Amino acid sequence: MDAQTIKQRVAKVQSQREYLLNLLEQPNLGTLRIDVNQALEEMDELIDEFRRTFGQTEI
Repeated sequence: MDAQTIKQRVAKVQSQREYLLNLLEQPNLGTLRIDVNQALEEMDELIDEFRRTFGQTEI
């Protein structure tokens, strides 16, 4: 897999992060809130690792 493909996939993941943030605002999320928080944490780790690996501040 080349760097451009990885960059595109990480950008797609990052664009979906906003959806999860909006989901957290829902009052009736219940125990699903734990899974959404975990997904956000893992996305943030992926994005941080990408930036460290490729030395980019923007995707």
